[in-house]
Amino acid sequence: MLVLLPPSETKRPGGDGLPLDLAGLPLPSLSGARKTVVDALVALSSDEEEAARVLKISAKRRHEIGDNAALRTAPTMPAIDRYTGVLFDALDAAGLDAAARAWLGDHVMIQSAPFGPVGALDGIPAYRLAAGTSLPGTPALRRIWADAVSQAWAELRPDFVLDLRSEAYAALGPLPAGVAAVYVRVMSEDSGGAARALNHFNKHAKGELVRALAVQRAQIETIDDLHEWAEGAGWTLRAGAPGEVALIV
Repeated sequence: MLVLLPPSETKRPGGDGLPLDLAGLPLPSLSGARKTVVDALVALSSDEEEAARVLKISAKRRHEIGDNAALRTAPTMPAIDRYTGVLFDALDAAGLDAAARAWLGDHVMIQSAPFGPVGALDGIPAYRLAAGTSLPGTPALRRIWADAVSQAWAELRPDFVLDLRSEAYAALGPLPAGVAAVYVRVMSEDSGGAARALNHFNKHAKGELVRALAVQRAQIETIDDLHEWAEGAGWTLRAGAPGEVALIV
């Protein structure tokens, strides 16, 4: 099983890993796209005012322009530790034992805006770039990433994909028709059984779900396996629209 996560706007600073190695990231067919976006982001950072405007950076977050300027030389840390925020705080990868972290490394990828999909334990630097940002001198990120990432998924041919990405980040790397996958929507049910989508708890539930999968080192290869695991682990899943499942919290 491959689990796909969205990134977070907030990042943990610092790191003690070697600088970014684009050639060492998974899905090597994306090397050209990665270089295009990283080069554009570094170039934009040479003009602080323009960078702040394009990236919508507030005065108190101006240091993030410096992060972008240093993308190729800054220290890195595992992607699963770099991101903070509701989903990643609930996942709490730093609090997992070595076996659970190894499971994350084998099964989890995060769809980033500057680097495309990266493995949970791949080293990345701090940065500022959102899925909807248009960088000067380059096509829209969706045009850079979507077809290239979709082709990379087709070449990777995962047995089963649990897609926990937000819609904005799923659009940067659509899964091709030949890949067995299910997109997760987090919902709540009222006393009458009617379901409604959640926002804040959407991210929290996804983080807790991935943590549970890692702790149990779940072996899931099909949608039936997922439902069987969820029932045994105390999670409630409901069939949704074609290709989707509702996680009820």
